[in-house]
Amino acid sequence: MHRTILPADTYVVINKTVLNEEDRKIITMLYQPIIGFAAVSLYFTLIDDLDKKEVRSDELTHHHLMATMQLKLDDIVVAREKLEGVGLIKTYFRQDNVNNYVYLLYSPISANDFFNHPILNIVLYNNLGKNEYNKLLNVFRIPRIILKDYEDITRSFDEVFSSVPGRSEIVISDIASKSSSNILLNDCIDFDMLISSIPKDMVNDKCFTDDVKELINSLVYTYHIDQFHMQDLVRDSINEKGLVDKTLLRKNCRNVYQLDNTGSLPTLVYSKQPEYLKKPAGDNSKWAKMVYTFENTTPYNYLKAQYKGAEPTSRDLRLIENLLIEQKLNPGVVNVLISYVLKINNQKLSKNYIETIVGQWKRLKVETVEDAMRVTEKEHKKLKKIIDNKSTTTTKKYVQKKEESLPAWFDKELQNNESSIQEQDEMEKLLKEIS
Repeated sequence: MHRTILPADTYVVINKTVLNEEDRKIITMLYQPIIGFAAVSLYFTLIDDLDKKEVRSDELTHHHLMATMQLKLDDIVVAREKLEGVGLIKTYFRQDNVNNYVYLLYSPISANDFFNHPILNIVLYNNLGKNEYNKLLNVFRIPRIILKDYEDITRSFDEVFSSVPGRSEIVISDIASKSSSNILLNDCIDFDMLISSIPKDMVNDKCFTDDVKELINSLVYTYHIDQFHMQDLVRDSINEKGLVDKTLLRKNCRNVYQLDNTGSLPTLVYSKQPEYLKKPAGDNSKWAKMVYTFENTTPYNYLKAQYKGAEPTSRDLRLIENLLIEQKLNPGVVNVLISYVLKINNQKLSKNYIETIVGQWKRLKVETVEDAMRVTEKEHKKLKKIIDNKSTTTTKKYVQKKEESLPAWFDKELQNNESSIQEQDEMEKLLKEIS
């Protein structure tokens, strides 16, 4: 809803985040090609309005913005709306004799999230063109250092510090932290119509919470489901307590999508590792070939290769979809995870086992293929050392048997400079497909 705004109308800026130089770089290089120079200039002008502690500003007038930016008020409003649309600010309004606005400032999302965003990444590519887009990828590409000849001697916290009794009372108050706002999208569905279409005696008063609405909206967007079809799917997903069963709703929507798309899933399953997170070219070792394969193969094709060319089961595809969409793992990292789990778990993708590994990788911020391979190898060595020290002979034999089927990037195989014939065939086949 557009409101008439006057130069005399006041505003206050509230900083909801902690901004750093990397944020400024992301805004000027990634956001600016989408929202334009005026919007970026407004964002930084609002930051400059903050007090010395960068918490909030004094009460200022919009005439101040016009004079500072040398822009018409209408242009400033357009710039503000662009910032709102991409989640960099939120605007609150209070009507009075002199209207008052509150502008909440948020950080940009990370470069990794930006290049993986289903909307921002595409708009950036279209606005810049292929050449300029690829230059940006190189700017944010993480430099790779080969550490396979080095030993990790980093000390853990408990090895450096010791705990001593203390009497200090710990008081936690409001602490500034980095905060991003969600990208704003209009509702893809009419919730009033949806809710009114379901008999009141079927639902609980707490049925349609904000979380449930957000899930429904995202499912409509992801699976391209129309209003009336979604109403039926929501109705079929209400449990005996009168609440929406979120898991069942996701399953129902996925089934509809697969039925309409000959069994396929949303395109993320068919995406590859982002360019800026790939290993630089030039290394021709077997390790580098494996990295290249993981980076340049979609999780669907990699999983299909493990099925010897047969179509993967719907269960395994749902598991991969969850890793990409809900867990937000990068495609190349998912490939490493598939390879590792299948090798050490008798060719089975165990959901519970995978979730344990995913939790650790997310805490460690694993984003690249090489990171995933190194972490996997390191953790396996750590577990093997514990077992060697504490386990029985029977257990050690079991572990030794497992060692024989480890992925080819582990030290044993790399030292021999060879991988299994089966793995080599799979890798060569995939390399031919993606070359």
